[in-house]
Formats: sequence, C-alpha cells, structure tokens
Amino acid sequence: MTLTAGSKLEKILKSGQKAVTCECGPPRGADAEHFRHKASYLKECADAVNVTDNQTAVVRFCSLAACRILMDMGIEPVMQMVTRDMNRIALQSNVLGAAALGIKNLLCLTGDHNSFGDHPQAKNVHDLDSVQLLAAVKGMRDDGKMISGTEVVGRPQMFLGAAVNPFADPFEFRVVRMAKKIKAGAQFVQTQCIYDMERFAKFMQMANDMGLTEQCYVLAGVTPFKSVGMANYMKKFVPGMLVPDSYIQRLKGVPKEKQAEEGIKIAVEQIQQLLEIKGVAGIHLMAIEWEEKAPEILKAAGLLPRPKVD
Repeated sequence: MTLTAGSKLEKILKSGQKAVTCECGPPRGADAEHFRHKASYLKECADAVNVTDNQTAVVRFCSLAACRILMDMGIEPVMQMVTRDMNRIALQSNVLGAAALGIKNLLCLTGDHNSFGDHPQAKNVHDLDSVQLLAAVKGMRDDGKMISGTEVVGRPQMFLGAAVNPFADPFEFRVVRMAKKIKAGAQFVQTQCIYDMERFAKFMQMANDMGLTEQCYVLAGVTPFKSVGMANYMKKFVPGMLVPDSYIQRLKGVPKEKQAEEGIKIAVEQIQQLLEIKGVAGIHLMAIEWEEKAPEILKAAGLLPRPKVD
C-alpha cells in the first residue's frame, strides 16, 4: 500500500473497506466547548471529520483551529479550505501551517459566493479556484515547489480531496468536472447530499465508464431530514439539490413528532442503497447540527464499529 499522507482515511480507503466521514461545522463565535461537544458524538463513528471553512460564506471560527481541537480529542480531521477568502499566498501558507500541525487530509473548495453569507459586502478573492488549489498543493507535496517555483522546505504530506455535485446542470458536465479535479490532484471526492438515487446511479455509471472510480475514491453525501419542512426547504431553496416528492410525501404521512425518526430511517435506507452502487467507496454524513444522531444512523446502516488500521 503506497500512501501519500498516511492518514487513517487514506489507509481505510486503500484497504478497500468502506470509509465513513462526518461533517462538523465550527460555531459563529469562539465557543470551543460547543464545537467539542458536537464533535464528541463523531469520535467513534467516523474515520475522519470534515471541518468546514466559513460554510455558506458565514463567519465562523477558523478551520485550522477547529482541526487542532479535533486532533487534541483524538479525532482525525479533514480540513476544508475555500479559495473565496484567501489569495495564493495565504492559501499556501495555511497548507504549510496545517501540515506542520499534523493535519493530513485537505478538501479543496472554491466556496459559496459572499453574497450568500452574512457579509455580502465583502470582496471575493478567487485568486485560485478549487482545481487550481488542488494542483498547487499537489505540486507542493509531490514536486516540492510552490506556485511561484520556490522550493518547499518540508513538503506538506496531504491526502487531497474535492467536492462534486452530481445534480447541478448541465448533468453530463458534472462527471467531466470531476475528471478535471482528479487530474489536478484529487484522490477522494465527497458529493453533495444525495436524494435522487436514480440520477446519482447514472452519474456513477458515467464515472465508472470513464475509469474515474479507479483513480479516485467517491464518498457519497448523506444528510438526514429532520422534518418535512426541512425536506421542502432543501427542495425549493438549496441550489443544485434534487429532492424527490416521494420523500416529502413519506414524511407528511407520519405525525409531526415522528418525522425526525422517519428521516433517520430514510437516511439509513439511502446509505444502504448508496453502498450497493458500483464505485462508491464510502459515506460522507452531513448531519447539520444533528451530530448526536450520527452514531444511531451509522449503526443502523451497519457501518459501526469502524475498522482499525495501522
């Protein structure tokens, strides 16, 4: 087994076992204890935990600090980094700093536009996009060179990831976009929340036909519904999200106080369906302020306990 970073996530994926990552967003303040409390639910059920980077362009405490907190808790982080807020100097600096702290998984993102967040008057930077950031970090790691050509003294050993959305239009372009990220350096990808299983299966068929799943690990994104209101909101207002009416009708068919329980049942069924699709290497569970339910969902889906790797 040849490893680029030697993270637990990389070892599990390369061993052929289904991986589990979860997401934990930092708070909109400096309350580290709140973050620790949420993360504590994920310690035994995830191989690695994604730390978002000012997700939806809303100011939160920084990903680098949150990753350090996870490591102190014995949890392996996946550091997310968006190019929206930093130029190439700051991005490369943060990659080196993260590597120096022992962070081994990096997810490269462009990030949502500032107009979606709580500081719409802020300037987007976008000196690089996610593909360029992947290529930059790969160059630092494999060639020992920064974008400028300056030699890197102490290469950052990072297992590189990217995000993909199989549901945005044009549909046929999504797999091409994924191929571009893999060519730039992505070794694993995590997908947008998947509710439309038929469309995702078609996406994976194209990815398999292009040989992409032999070059990169695909972790399928899952977000449980807490209520029919949440399902309706995601269907109507979240760009690039396809929520079949069948799920909404199913949630409407149970009493309001039972909808969260039904949402968990749906998530478990989705995980089991996703793991049957050729090329799916694992699950990325984004519980969104419902981290305490992650152990219940993953246990019911047969993904606990997590395997041990040396």
